Amino acid sequence: MEYQTVIEFTGVSWTVGDRHILQNIDWSVRRGEHWVILGLNGSGKTSLMKIINAYAAPSSGTLRALGQTYGRYDWREMRKRIGFVSSSLTDSIYATETAIEITLSGLFATIGLYDQATRIEEKNALSILSKLGAAHLAHEPYRTLSQGERQRVLIARALISDPEILILDEPCEGLDVMARESVFSSLSSVAQAKKHPTLLYVTHRAEEILPVFTHALLLKDGMAFRKGKVSEVISSDTLSRFYGQDTEVLWKNGRPWVTF
Repeated sequence: MEYQTVIEFTGVSWTVGDRHILQNIDWSVRRGEHWVILGLNGSGKTSLMKIINAYAAPSSGTLRALGQTYGRYDWREMRKRIGFVSSSLTDSIYATETAIEITLSGLFATIGLYDQATRIEEKNALSILSKLGAAHLAHEPYRTLSQGERQRVLIARALISDPEILILDEPCEGLDVMARESVFSSLSSVAQAKKHPTLLYVTHRAEEILPVFTHALLLKDGMAFRKGKVSEVISSDTLSRFYGQDTEVLWKNGRPWVTF
């Protein structure tokens, strides 16, 4: 691959009516980096991911991803190179499908498995589930899985197409603490694999910033408040200004814990 910049936003804004969803975003992600996009609800985090996937078109500015420029490339093909995991997908998945069927559906970018997978593809799906600690769930119907197990299956579904970018949009929303830690363990395994995608992790909780994440983008009111290395961005001083109140960041086992 010739490109080293995986994603590049240059002056990107998105306006809907008279509402400014995103404003003049300059942001680039280089190969080998894993980013957390941190912001409160309504800050523009999910909108930023929609633009990367071309589910929304920027009102102004330029987006480049994986060496291609938006508007000059068939973004339907680009989506095949970008894995997407969101708690919002849970309601769309067919409850009677098994974990391995859901995983295989990622090959065809469909909700529901309508194509016949090969034995090699089935073996690969089982291998991915195994790496995520979910091989024992392969033939279990989706409706019987816990929320944490469902998220691991959705991650497997996103990984089976061997994406170059993996977007995780609030993947732990609604999970209890044990289920969250299980998902975090799976993500750490993905990030540390020899061949891994670039991770973009969207959250409003600073404590979800795992040691595998190298950089952070702070979004506030649709604008890039601060961006850079996690060690430089996630600090008491920066987050106090970001949240508009006194904030203390304590680090434990490579993860930040925020108190107000």
